[in-house]
Amino acid sequence: MTSNFNTSSRNSSSSWTQSQNDQFEEALAIYDRDTPDRWHNISRVVDGKSAEEVKRHFELLVKDIMKIESDQVPLPNYRSTGGNSRGFGNEQRIFKNIRLQ
Repeated sequence: MTSNFNTSSRNSSSSWTQSQNDQFEEALAIYDRDTPDRWHNISRVVDGKSAEEVKRHFELLVKDIMKIESDQVPLPNYRSTGGNSRGFGNEQRIFKNIRLQ
């Protein structure tokens, strides 16, 4: 689970490295919402971040996800690489044959 849509997080007062984001995501998988002292535990895993910083990073991530899910984030303008005018190439042909159960 890589957080590439954390535009709000990038604008926060403290910057996050890719390594810190990876540590953060791994810690979220370990320490769920029912874990006592969740933010303190996560901050111990993420190099150089306090409990308040990891909590704020999480809150910004949740806001970003809510914006994406409510269609408030525009779709990227992908350039066509030889497919049709909508930018689909082999992907459309491949996914056409996939059946989801």
